[in-house]
Amino acid sequence: MAVSYTAVVDVNGEGRNGGRVHSSDGLLQTDLAFPKELGGAGTATNPEQLFAAGWAACFLGALRRAAAIRKIKITSTTITAEITLTHADDDEFSLSAVLNPTIGGVDQRTAEELAHAAHQICPYSKATRGNIGVTINASAA
Repeated sequence: MAVSYTAVVDVNGEGRNGGRVHSSDGLLQTDLAFPKELGGAGTATNPEQLFAAGWAACFLGALRRAAAIRKIKITSTTITAEITLTHADDDEFSLSAVLNPTIGGVDQRTAEELAHAAHQICPYSKATRGNIGVTINASAA
């Protein structure tokens, strides 16, 4: 398989609490901080938000591809991604995800079909399959 693209990002400082993110092309530069819900200041983004943004963007592309393959015209579509960080009693952390695509121009059954197809196409979905819990709640707009 040929490489299409490799993202290169450095994180320094204190990582998720006080770190700084820099992409090799300079387009992504942001600070990291614990969210208020974890006792932090909540003054910067966090890894869960960045993961949610990447997955939602990728999933939207996969959804558009699934629709194009099926020759289904979709209109305004939004993906809301929820990434949850869970802390277990054994002091281990894990992630779970809920993807909420709202698909315009289709009925509920088609929205569910397209979301399922997108989940098979999306590289983020493939990478997490079997590793974290994922719920997909598709709705027609």
